[in-house]
Amino acid sequence: MTLQLKAPFKELIETGRENDEHTVVGTLSYTGDSGRRATIENVKMSLRGHTSRRESECTFPKLKLNFGAPPPDGPFAGLRSVKVGTHCGESAGDTLTPRFGRLPNEHSPYREAFIYRLLDVLQIPTLKARPARITYVYSDAQQPPLVRNAMLLEDDGDAKKRLGADQEIDPAAFSNAHDEFKAEDTAHLAFAEALIGNYDWCLKFTADDTYRCDARRILWNVMALRGNGRTFPLMYDFDVSGMAAGRHTWFGDVYNEAFVSSKSHPEVEALGQLQRTRALFSRDVLDATRARFMARKAEAYRALQEAPLDEPGRRRIQEYLDGFFNGIGSDSAFYRPVVTTPDTMPYTTADRTAVVCQDRGAVPIGTTVGEPLATRGSMIQVVLLDTQWNWATPVKCPEIHKGAVWIESSAVSKDFPAAAVTSR
Repeated sequence: MTLQLKAPFKELIETGRENDEHTVVGTLSYTGDSGRRATIENVKMSLRGHTSRRESECTFPKLKLNFGAPPPDGPFAGLRSVKVGTHCGESAGDTLTPRFGRLPNEHSPYREAFIYRLLDVLQIPTLKARPARITYVYSDAQQPPLVRNAMLLEDDGDAKKRLGADQEIDPAAFSNAHDEFKAEDTAHLAFAEALIGNYDWCLKFTADDTYRCDARRILWNVMALRGNGRTFPLMYDFDVSGMAAGRHTWFGDVYNEAFVSSKSHPEVEALGQLQRTRALFSRDVLDATRARFMARKAEAYRALQEAPLDEPGRRRIQEYLDGFFNGIGSDSAFYRPVVTTPDTMPYTTADRTAVVCQDRGAVPIGTTVGEPLATRGSMIQVVLLDTQWNWATPVKCPEIHKGAVWIESSAVSKDFPAAAVTSR
């Protein structure tokens, strides 16, 4: 879809960075299906987003368009507002922003639009999105029109209505996923985040869960919706996901690329989040979720083939798809060896003279273990996949992130969660 936005963008960007309520008035023009040019007047435009509003992140932040009265016809018929995922900036190649790891160029919005399309194909609750080509005309500055790729994104209120939700639970009132959601819905969310390589999200799974969540953020980039007697999660905001950004600058501070023979970062990231689900859900929920995603595998790859993407982005996205589907496609691929014995310590050598990063304690239950590199008596040397982020930044633990450790072989099992356990 091609359209034009005309507004005092210089004022909007300069003032809107500091004032969340600042709006400007402009026009939206587009070419309809009949080929005729149509214009929507008096469109209120504002900046949106959290970290993307910072000048160090995006020179051209995300936008929100408010139509006031919904247009009676055309592509925006019945909508009061729509979000715009912009190009963010003008970087070349795959250079990311230093603080949050965004890809600040026009490849990013098309990649993110594909992610929303992918989740729609997989029937995961999220927002509707479509790629667009937008001409930005500055009415308050002498500069040529700016033509860039963008993404049009459904407003939260329209999504709630479409999904039959009449209430959004305030994050401050949300307890945890175990008490609020069905296990199946939570598992679908966790698998989907693993698929797209997204780590910019938080959902407190249980009352004592501290993985990537804290007291301030029980929900982040996840909405808890309620309607028709059901409470369920909706995931959104993927501009710093692996599929959109292409990579994560923090990878080496969390994961060890040697965990897989390919040394593929997307494959390791997919496994990192997938393997953590084994500590969260029963085997029957895990197997049903795997089957649900595998049933839509062909549709996912077809969506990738049809998407308007830059070729490096398409190849990178396929790496995430491959890593994910290979990681759930069989019991042997999914139920990898993990540490199942409490108080299992990682050592630098087989004689157990020195504990690796001793201040971090024992290896957490459920930590995934690679194939043994060496065996000495009852000890095996292995690469660990830090599914619990026990040794993640700011911890510095090179033995975990770049090397291998020694653990007791008897502490490792594939039977996790136990096959006999069927409750959550």
